[in-house]
Amino acid sequence: MSDSKNLTPFPLKLDRPLIFFDLETTGLDHHYDRVIEIGAFKIYPDGRQECLIRRVNPGMRIPAEVTQLTGITNEQAATAPTFAQILPEIAAFFDNCDLAGFHVGRFDARVLAEEFKRAGSDFKLDGRLIVDAQVIFHQRERRDLAAALKHYCDKILEGAHSAEADSRASYEILVAQLGRYPDLPRSMTELHQLCRGNQERFVDSEGKFFWRDGEAVFNFGKFKSQGLKAIAKSHPEYLQWVIAPERNFSQEVIDICYKAMKGEFPARPKI
Repeated sequence: MSDSKNLTPFPLKLDRPLIFFDLETTGLDHHYDRVIEIGAFKIYPDGRQECLIRRVNPGMRIPAEVTQLTGITNEQAATAPTFAQILPEIAAFFDNCDLAGFHVGRFDARVLAEEFKRAGSDFKLDGRLIVDAQVIFHQRERRDLAAALKHYCDKILEGAHSAEADSRASYEILVAQLGRYPDLPRSMTELHQLCRGNQERFVDSEGKFFWRDGEAVFNFGKFKSQGLKAIAKSHPEYLQWVIAPERNFSQEVIDICYKAMKGEFPARPKI
């Protein structure tokens, strides 16, 4: 634990310490996935600042996709303490503090509460004030078509929500983006990969399955975060349930489950 680097003075009066924190995790399921790194700094009402950074052994394999994103390998995590081992330190640091961060309320705080529970303790969110900078960002900075046309082209979108006006606006926006950002790819294939962004982690277009170490994993239902191949072997009746017409899953999801029942599983395309 150490003093944090000098930051812009905090403009709000605090009644108790406020902790800004971020978690790196093995995935995006706050129930199933585990913390592999925690970074937090605390601002006291008197202006003092304190920093806490810890690498954590998650007790489970870190998927290759996460290692590529975070740079944290299974070998590095194996030498770190488990969350249960550093629980007293984490609990003391977060005691009687409010919380802040980016996407913190919808993910990081929930993951932390689950880790405390697994370690036999309780991280109460009730009674804590939580400020999420992402929520404020999305509320105050519009990200619709009209806002993009104004931002990139300094034009007002006339006839919004008509197909012709919207399609022409999107054309002008992309042209302006290519002119403004010289580092953007100049091929359709590379732009396609860039625009897929986080979608690259999903097997299907709806995100019902995601990739973990190159294998498809459920992202819904009672087997969420479990591998398709394992469920096809241990609970084939669940796949039968998914493909039943009354379930109204997309044809893409139905095809994935139907093929899995026959022993055929998705293979992650090479990028």
